[in-house]
Amino acid sequence: MIEEVNEKPAADRSIGELVTDLTDEVKRLVRDEMRLAVFELQRKGRKMGFGAGLFGAAGLFALFGAGTLVAAAVLALALVVPGWLAAVIVAVALFLVAGIAALAGKKEVTQAVPPVPEEAITGVREDVDTVKQGVRA
Repeated sequence: MIEEVNEKPAADRSIGELVTDLTDEVKRLVRDEMRLAVFELQRKGRKMGFGAGLFGAAGLFALFGAGTLVAAAVLALALVVPGWLAAVIVAVALFLVAGIAALAGKKEVTQAVPPVPEEAITGVREDVDTVKQGVRA
């Protein structure tokens, strides 16, 4: 990459020029790795937010289920007619929806943790290993 930018091959360049190029390349590498880390954290943050929203939906449906069960109990006590059976069926359906939303939300949150830029860290480790091998050679 450096030889493409400069007209002289690396073997014909002075130590000062090579050190300058190395410094520029390291700066660019660090900036690129930081951009990758920011992108990765944004992506994980979106997943965490979506999962939290699904947990909120689960809570809302559970609240509706509880309200329906309360209405079923009121109907059962007040009228002693089969109307309460319909309310219980609706409550069970709402609890099923809440359970499904909770499981989906848990899955989304689990995929987003830990909120660490793992890809960027791996890239930096590979870059450090490459530099170490280049120094030893």
